[in-house]
Amino acid sequence: MSNTNNDTSDIKKAAEQADNQQVEKNLNDDKNVDAPEKLSEEEQTSFIDEELRTDK
Repeated sequence: MSNTNNDTSDIKKAAEQADNQQVEKNLNDDKNVDAPEKLSEEEQTSFIDEELRTDK
């Protein structure tokens, strides 16, 4: 995608195809965006490998 004023830009296409009712619904939904998502056990990983730590 270029930054020119081309009428066939991806942004213009997306704006033309936007569903106004869906956009309004998404904006009105009470979503708690500050809360972290719950991760599955598989997704929960430590940031530091305990075996490699040198600060113990």
